[in-house]
Amino acid sequence: MVVPKGHPLAKVKKPTLKQLAAYPIITYVFSFTGPSSLHDIFTKEGLVPNVVLTARDADVIKTYVRLGLGIGIVASMAIEKQDDTDLVHIDTSDLFPAHTTWVGFRRGGLLRKYQLDFIQLFAPHLTRRVIERAANASTQADVDEITSGLELPLK
Repeated sequence: MVVPKGHPLAKVKKPTLKQLAAYPIITYVFSFTGPSSLHDIFTKEGLVPNVVLTARDADVIKTYVRLGLGIGIVASMAIEKQDDTDLVHIDTSDLFPAHTTWVGFRRGGLLRKYQLDFIQLFAPHLTRRVIERAANASTQADVDEITSGLELPLK
């Protein structure tokens, strides 16, 4: 979660859902495939989140937060310490489950440089060699062997 410096939650180390529900919330656009996990989390606690704005981009969410329109719920990877010095990042991983972003591509196809670069934006620990070996693997078992021990396995 991000809030402007000086916000009442800026000094709260472990905010509760009840505390968050007291403020306007700005977060990502909700899923097209079913109910929002954000709403489910609040509902289980008998709360209703006051979601005032949604956006597809974390930088847009952070801009709205800077304008004082609410508190931002963003992915931890969206926090850029050198650029977001005017915001306070509060770890809410104990309140919200982790969500996984998948990057898919056809195995055995030619991966262009821009595709490799894109994959490495999400998973910088995956080298071009690992990505190319996984892309050319014959079976899922081969992919699993190539990616064993890596933080985010390729499927």
